[in-house]
Parts: sequence; C-alpha cells; structure tokens
Amino acid sequence: MTRAAQNQQVYYVEEPIFGDQGESMALRKDQSGVMVCTPHVTHGLSADESQKRTAKLLQELVRNEGLTDYVLWVYTPMELPITAGLSPALTVYDCMDELANFRHAPPELLTREAELFRRADLVFTGGYRLWEAKRHKHPRVFPFPSSVDVPHFARARTVNAEPEDQAGLVGPRLGFYGVLDERFDAALVSELAERRPDWTFVLLGPVVKVSREELPQASNVHYLGQKCYGDLPAYLSGWDVALLPFARNDSTEFISPTKTPEYLAAGVPVVSTAIHDVVRPYGEQDLLEIAHDAAGFEAAIQKLLDARGTAQAAERQTRADSYLGQLSWDKTWQGMQVQMAEAATNRTTLVVEAADD
Repeated sequence: MTRAAQNQQVYYVEEPIFGDQGESMALRKDQSGVMVCTPHVTHGLSADESQKRTAKLLQELVRNEGLTDYVLWVYTPMELPITAGLSPALTVYDCMDELANFRHAPPELLTREAELFRRADLVFTGGYRLWEAKRHKHPRVFPFPSSVDVPHFARARTVNAEPEDQAGLVGPRLGFYGVLDERFDAALVSELAERRPDWTFVLLGPVVKVSREELPQASNVHYLGQKCYGDLPAYLSGWDVALLPFARNDSTEFISPTKTPEYLAAGVPVVSTAIHDVVRPYGEQDLLEIAHDAAGFEAAIQKLLDARGTAQAAERQTRADSYLGQLSWDKTWQGMQVQMAEAATNRTTLVVEAADD
C-alpha cells in the first residue's frame, strides 16, 4: 500500500477503537502517504451492530472525500459487512492466509469468504501453496509471494550499536520475530533450549491466542516484546542464526513467511521447518537449512555456527543476495497493477455487453 500511495490516494481502514466519545472516523496521514482511517465506535454493541456503525462511517468517508472511481481492497472476509453501501470500480481480495484454519476462527468466516469470492473481480494470494488451494474458487487468482525491502533489512550488516535489551545477552544468539501464536512450535523451541543451554534464544513479537505458559520457559529463552518494523535490522544485526520454527499444523499449511527473505536480506543464516513456501523456493535452492525436529534443528544450527566466516557461507549468502535481487515490493505492486488493469478492462467489456443486450 505504501507503493500504491506513491501515485494515488490510499485509505487504510484499521480496526475500530471502542469507547464513549461518540462515533467518528479519525484520519491520519502516514509519512508513506497512506491515509490511516480509524473508526471510533460506541462500545458494548454486538459485533453485527458495530460493523453496521463502521459501515456507515466508511460510507461517510467515501462521500466526504469525493471518491467515485475507487478500488476496494479487502484483506479479511470477516470485515466484508463494513463495505455495505460501497460501489467500487474494482474489488480485490488480497488473500494472505487460510484464516479459517486459525485457532478460534469464527464459523461465519467461510461463508463471508464465499461471498467475497462472488463479489471480487480479482484475487491475490500471499503464496504459491495458498494459490493452489484458492485457484479453483475464482477465475482470476494470482500468486504474489512475500517480497522484501532489501535495502531496509541489509542495514543489519552495518549496524554498530545493538538495542539495549538485546546487547547484554550472551551468544551465540538464535532469533525469531513474529506473532507468537499457535503457528509457533513451542515444543520444538523448548526442546532446543533444553538441549543447548549454551545457546541464547531471542523471541520478538506479541503473544496472541496462546498463554505465556504455553510458550518455552527456560533461562536461555528471552522475550523482548513487539518491535516496530524500523528497529528489526538492529536486532537482526546481533543474531548468529535466524529461526523459522513453525509448527506443522492446519494454521501453517498455507503460510508464506515474509520474514524468510527479510532474514536473508539481513545477512543472517536461516533454519526453518518444512513449510511449503519456504522449502520452495528457498530450500530447493539451498539458500537456507530445512529441519524437521529438535535434533535436526540443533544439527543445522551448529552447522551454520561452524560455517561463520567461511568461503562456503559467503558463497551461499551471495546466491541468496542474487535471488533477493529479483524481489521487491515495487515489482510486486507493478505485477498487481497489470492484473488490476486487465480485470478493469474485462469488467468494462462485460458491462457494455450487458447493456447492449
């Protein structure tokens, strides 16, 4: 969306803030150019009523901003009701994951997704495995796997001062950042921490849908909380190995972790479980290590630690950099624009033909 904002106005609607201060849509222009829209809705309402109030605020926003020819971009089917009353020129469903497989997924999610497939002119998926699952549900489904802002994460290679909450942790350091939920293989990391008390595990991110007690509890496992995007390179600069310890379950069947190319762009070697969109292409091209259990992770991590500073490690990083050179959010957005233009043309043709009939 920051790329889209370089040439057109983008309104990004956040989740509502509930309170007693009346109902309104707060607008804040981000430094990227994206207009961040935050609905303020009365608390204590049912979910349906809250979405009706948000839909009204969104309709008022469109009217007040004078928007007539606009694209409706939907990330989650659960929020489809707030689009009631809108008349977009084009509707895009940006399907980033199989949300119905997540813990505590609401039962109406699948029904709303089916409705979104009917309304959408175009569907993008966040990875190839997800594309395989969705391509039969709509005539225009295109995969756009996770990309990366290489210059941003490459800063990790030249950072001089680490963040204070990490600087005092002894090495070797093994790091992970992301949401700590049912997708995170707590048992795997717990066993690793027990097997190697001489290793330090650094975990960044919010704890969601699981209790803190379900996560690894060991003196060499450190939870540093959620960090902002801009600070991630500084943390990566102090890691010896980056981890993708995802559990193999329904919630990870279709993920395409954005952190995979981000870790590699930072120049940090990576070990991952056998997630489809990590194995293909990164594992198949030998850009990282794939492991299946704690023993495999331990061996892979030790291999990478032993290889630090060697010609072999440098050669692998060179190949990773070459692959990452083909990726950018700019290219992703350009590819999406091509499909959107074609879909808009097809839609116009269909409307004309319908009118002629």
